[in-house]
Amino acid sequence: MRILLIEDDADTAAYVAEGLTANGHVVEAVDEGPRGFLAAASGAFDLLVVDRMVPRLDGLALVRRLRAAEVATPVLFLTAMGEMEDRVAGLEAGGDDYLPKPFALPELLARIEALGRRARQNTAETVLRCGDVEMDLLRRSVTRAGDPVELMPREFQLLEYLLRNAGHVVTKTMLLENVWHLRFDPNTNVVEAHMSRLRSKLHRPSAGEPITTIRGAGYRLGPPA
Repeated sequence: MRILLIEDDADTAAYVAEGLTANGHVVEAVDEGPRGFLAAASGAFDLLVVDRMVPRLDGLALVRRLRAAEVATPVLFLTAMGEMEDRVAGLEAGGDDYLPKPFALPELLARIEALGRRARQNTAETVLRCGDVEMDLLRRSVTRAGDPVELMPREFQLLEYLLRNAGHVVTKTMLLENVWHLRFDPNTNVVEAHMSRLRSKLHRPSAGEPITTIRGAGYRLGPPA
């Protein structure tokens, strides 16, 4: 894969770049936020590895800008800030995975490989549909009954997971693991809050609600399969 590394610590950057290059990846490294944003926005990379505390434009702000600009390249955050709240903040900003420092190279490589597999799987289909809800994965666009629906990056990922599992009940745990990539419950209403916003954006007065809450179980998009 062609990987952009945005990391201001020279030792960490050298360690990561050497390890990735030795494993067959092509790495370009930058040491500050604005240059990293311009490089990432070019669309020339398969994966972005971003330090949370990169200077002049911190990692969270950088990724938020990329997602607002509809740059969908997978993002792996690296950071010394490893508390649960920090991981959630990184994922909420539009990151796809989060690796606290210090880390071992084999774990970094495994996470990068997993993100690469996920990206390849996600491009196997270009359009997902359930009833009158349609998602174009290449254009990063959503419509309901032909009307455009503007979604934030995490809302888009949430709807994509529901579409891929249309007709089946998905639990909160499944959503945390597959949309937020969390292997624990952060004890917040992050799923409920995003689901509420997604429902509001999909709502049409003349049509039924596409997402059903299954009490005590989870959520289902569309009729039962």
